[in-house]
Amino acid sequence: MLKAVPKRFNLARYCLAENARLHGEKIALTVVGDDHVQRWSYAQLDIKVRQLAAGFKSLNLKPGAHIMIRMGNEANAALAYFAAIAAGYVAFLASAQLTFDEAAFLLQDSEAAALVLGSSFSHEHYKSSGVTVLTPQALDALFLYEPIADYADTSAQDPAYLVYTSGTTSRPKGVLHAHRAAWGRRPMLTHWTGLRAEDVMLHAGAINWTYTLGVGVVDPLSVGAATVLYNGKPDPSVWPRLIERYGVSVFAAVPGVFRQILKYGALEQFDLSSLRHGLSAGAALPPNLSLEWRKRTGKEIFEAFGMSEISTFISTGPQTSLKTDSPGKAQPGRVVAALPIEDGCIPLDSGQTGLLAIQRDDPGMMLGYWKRPEEEQQAFRGDWFVSGDLVEFDEDGYMWRHGRADEVMNAGGFRVSPAEVEKCLLSFPNVAEAAVAERAGRDGETTIIKAFIVMRDAAPTDELAILAHCHSHLATYKRPKAVVFLEALPRNANGKLKRDLLV
Repeated sequence: MLKAVPKRFNLARYCLAENARLHGEKIALTVVGDDHVQRWSYAQLDIKVRQLAAGFKSLNLKPGAHIMIRMGNEANAALAYFAAIAAGYVAFLASAQLTFDEAAFLLQDSEAAALVLGSSFSHEHYKSSGVTVLTPQALDALFLYEPIADYADTSAQDPAYLVYTSGTTSRPKGVLHAHRAAWGRRPMLTHWTGLRAEDVMLHAGAINWTYTLGVGVVDPLSVGAATVLYNGKPDPSVWPRLIERYGVSVFAAVPGVFRQILKYGALEQFDLSSLRHGLSAGAALPPNLSLEWRKRTGKEIFEAFGMSEISTFISTGPQTSLKTDSPGKAQPGRVVAALPIEDGCIPLDSGQTGLLAIQRDDPGMMLGYWKRPEEEQQAFRGDWFVSGDLVEFDEDGYMWRHGRADEVMNAGGFRVSPAEVEKCLLSFPNVAEAAVAERAGRDGETTIIKAFIVMRDAAPTDELAILAHCHSHLATYKRPKAVVFLEALPRNANGKLKRDLLV
């Protein structure tokens, strides 16, 4: 069973304070760009975080105030995240891929009191937002403060950070997590990631994503390991090059990144002897992909399944045998089940399909949905948090996926609401009806978001114009990659869209 969470617990202290005391000179964080490398030891990270925490406190924000951080894989993103939590505030890392309108909605919805901007964003857009806007120069000034003497004395139940995820509505919803969420990640360390103090972790994702933030930053720092982040231009060959250069032992990515490396990364040109295994999450890992990776590298890819509300809780790993097409079984200490689809709290027997559920008292479970009490109420059923995933468990406890009960799409590891994309499409002139669906891409292996459009009054069809419209209003991972024009959308007798007939 998972050891009880300490009553007084601060996420930032958990990752940094003890490691700074025990091995302060050890390199903790390396951020690699196209033409620069930044490195911090645990002692340096501890000092910088406490200095910035003091700087944040100088802004006279209310206790528990939300601080929104909008930047790419910059070192300051990690420092600002930990510093906000160290000072007793709630950190919110927003995606750098969002359009201004999307980011503005999150700024307003999150009720952030301060906004930290990366070097690629102009503060001019936010002058009328009513929040304290910190440019890179203003943030640098906050690092000059005398560091706070200690991390905030927070309860394990106090809010620590906020993330946003897509649901079935047209707007993303905030998921509020407590400090205890970091403690709730401990079952992953031995039963998925296999992380140890001597490891070097490399994650291929953006730091704002919960997969990257948790596996690529929080987890390695919590065990005294080293972590590497990359903020240069995307290139499939950069990942094996970084593995060789920094002696990476654990590499984490979505399946699409592994696929790109195999196709274009020139694996055989690099020394991958330091690599112990790979980690995959965010989307289903195709068996042929893991097989080819194993053949060419001699290393395994261990898969995990999770969600923003609790992170990963189903996995394979160094101590768990792999079963083809299954992401694994519940990590020790997790209580997971398939519940009846319509109603009921009694777990189904093995081999029966139901809704994936996990006990709500798991320390990794969210505090709740930010300002969405109705959706929060719907998400819980008795002592269970119920997802929209249809699954079954076999007699050995392995989980088998059977799609979604709702219509949430998975685009490159990101959850995307069809309603949000369809709302954007309907705002294009003369679009009468719009629907989107996940469909196979041209290579037959990857999936893309495809739009299905009915134009008004025989208006001209213009796929490029519609795609450009989406480009202006949606983050990259939300945009349709193709448009199909129809005379009518397929519907049943009651007028409900039959999404499965969209091809």
